[in-house]
Amino acid sequence: MTRTFKYRFRSPLGGLAADLSARTVPPGEAAGPSVGIYRGVRLLLPGTGMYWEDLAWLSFTVALRAEDLCTRYPDGVCIEIVSFDFPLADYRPEVAALAMDGWLREELGLPDTGITCAYSGGADPYAFAWGGAEPPLRSPRP
Repeated sequence: MTRTFKYRFRSPLGGLAADLSARTVPPGEAAGPSVGIYRGVRLLLPGTGMYWEDLAWLSFTVALRAEDLCTRYPDGVCIEIVSFDFPLADYRPEVAALAMDGWLREELGLPDTGITCAYSGGADPYAFAWGGAEPPLRSPRP
């Protein structure tokens, strides 16, 4: 069953938002392009494709949860991204990681790992925390 997680973070600038629709699929039923994350954990891409930075951040979050996913699904699991939508104004690709983390926690009941966003003001107004993990990208922001 497809479930949509709506990530919302309000700030004095308006905030950040993304809607992630995804579902789990047994490995034998998975079709289409995918990315191998860890052992039997795969991320299936939507048929329309995906921007590379969004894919990197989604994959990052799934990788952080890979051992939990392997325990829960010993025969493997594919997480199919049905859609990933966001407003273009003030969008940051890191929001993909926050949306995926929320989806995994809501859909699978996984614990919080400390992936967060805070408003910090200044030239780069959003501060992201990755629960002690190193982020996959460090894109310079104007």
